[in-house]
Amino acid sequence: MKKLLTLLLLLISVPCFSQAKYDMGKLRMEKLGRGVVAVRENPENVVVSWRYLSSDPENIAFDVYRDGKKINSKPVKNATFYTDKYKGNGAATYAVVPSGKKLADGSTYTLPENAPEGYIDIPIDRPLRDVDEFGKEYMYSANDASIGDVDGDGEYEIILKWDPSNAHDNAHNGLTGNVFIDCYKLDGTRLWRVDLGHNVRAGAHYTQFMVYDLDGDGSAELVCKTGDGGIDGTGKLIGHPKADWRNLKGRIVSGPEYLTVFNGRTGEAMQTIDYIPERGNLQDWGDSYANRSDRFLACVAYLDGVRPSVVMCRGYYTRSVLAAFDWDGKNLTSKWVFDSNKPGNEAYAGQGNHNLRVADVDGDGCDEIIYGQMVVDHDGTGLHSTRMGHGDAMHLISDINNEKYYIWGCHENRRDGSTLREAATGKVILQYPSNMDIGRCMSADIDPRYPGNEVWSPNTDGIRSFTGELIQPYKFEGEAKCAIPVNMAVWWDGDLLREMLDKNQITKFNWETGKMDTVMVMEGAVSNNGTKANPCLQGDILGDWREEVLMRTPDSSSLRLYVSTIPTSYRFHSFLEDVPYRLSIAAQNVAYNQPTQPGFYFGPDLKGKKFRGTVVK
Repeated sequence: MKKLLTLLLLLISVPCFSQAKYDMGKLRMEKLGRGVVAVRENPENVVVSWRYLSSDPENIAFDVYRDGKKINSKPVKNATFYTDKYKGNGAATYAVVPSGKKLADGSTYTLPENAPEGYIDIPIDRPLRDVDEFGKEYMYSANDASIGDVDGDGEYEIILKWDPSNAHDNAHNGLTGNVFIDCYKLDGTRLWRVDLGHNVRAGAHYTQFMVYDLDGDGSAELVCKTGDGGIDGTGKLIGHPKADWRNLKGRIVSGPEYLTVFNGRTGEAMQTIDYIPERGNLQDWGDSYANRSDRFLACVAYLDGVRPSVVMCRGYYTRSVLAAFDWDGKNLTSKWVFDSNKPGNEAYAGQGNHNLRVADVDGDGCDEIIYGQMVVDHDGTGLHSTRMGHGDAMHLISDINNEKYYIWGCHENRRDGSTLREAATGKVILQYPSNMDIGRCMSADIDPRYPGNEVWSPNTDGIRSFTGELIQPYKFEGEAKCAIPVNMAVWWDGDLLREMLDKNQITKFNWETGKMDTVMVMEGAVSNNGTKANPCLQGDILGDWREEVLMRTPDSSSLRLYVSTIPTSYRFHSFLEDVPYRLSIAAQNVAYNQPTQPGFYFGPDLKGKKFRGTVVK
């Protein structure tokens, strides 16, 4: 109890750094549509959901139509979810219209004929099997995905990376097949395919692809690292057609590297420049065989508080370099470069994670980049470093008053274990030291009995409150270890608590029994990236405020976009309108995928407060 009181006093007494002061009148965000979607719940019911936007009047109500006929008896006032008793197997077009408006003023979605239950089926074009230079066959699987409105209609397309079965981690030798990036409509129409060529190695750490509307023209661009022999979505060559920079071990330790901006509508390469951060001397990164030099990260950030910039990053075990670029529709220009090798930046060496976070942590209206155990300010200077070194996972947390950001992270150094720290200062609030490499950690509000988010990792002995109180031990006396996932998270079942996503299963913490209850098993779908067990993507992609889960079939013949069919009476402005949340989707494909993280607190402590256009009851 004494320890708990001390922690509470500490949290109260620390200086308050104002959180996220974006000027939303100047901030150049995406223009979102209504996001209408219809999914069959069972043979008798179809659920329809849609977005509630910050531009909507707070008293807005909606009408729902099927094939031109209104199906709701009363306007839908306090929800963005409707269940239609429709038993037919034929296609049906649903429209959602603000009450009092004409049908033509609404947004539509067509439920396909014989639609599956619980998800949207998206057929995809699997690349053909191939053989490497030694005659060994390899095949392709759908891997990480992102979203972007490439055609300017206010709704998202899916941008999908294909990985060959001979993809390799940086630590391993071996030739790999080419990496492909596709763009699909939700009905499976493929808009384009980019072939990155044989001079870009396949694996989790090489291709970090950013999809975002960078120039404000209403259409998202694709930005990623490229090499000689790549082919854009129109068939145009990138670089030299015959150059092969691979050595006998399959590694690429010499030759040019490029950064390319692709047109989201067509896949055309609009500009290709030399890649920054450049490879340079391999030894500067910590070894001589391109293991540590070829560790790439990327993100999108509002560095000037107005327009989005793309940031390409290299290295985190030793040297770390971040390079920011602006795209104006014609030219990709360097904004700044941060290099831990620059004199005065010594404290920032070796602090990077296998992932990153973006948010305005110091309240100046501009984004900072949380790069593992260090934070780079919006102007490309170092804000602070904890010097705890490299780690695998971390999570951005807002306190319940939405006044401060915290980072919950885990560490590999066999000393620091897991820590909760202030994002603005690096000050450690909670710490659980360990002499082991702690590779996973998680934070989410899963228990309504305790304020704010809970935190846990393998060395916390169980689930902890935000102030460090042990809520649920991993082990019970006389019982087996309680399995509490530390992988991904998702808002799914319609209440204010978050659920856990691991492999193809969604579970929920039961605070009364101390166990995890199964909410949903996505039968016939599989996860990616081996033991990482990630979906292709998770996030508030369409429909109401809840999150969708994008998975693949075992043969990668299709993607399945799972949509919650559980009724909810809550409605909130789309999470996509929150800057840190949207940018966490953009960066989710980076290296070791991490779940979405909003720039606000979301959970049961909101009850009685007005939040995102709704008084929470």
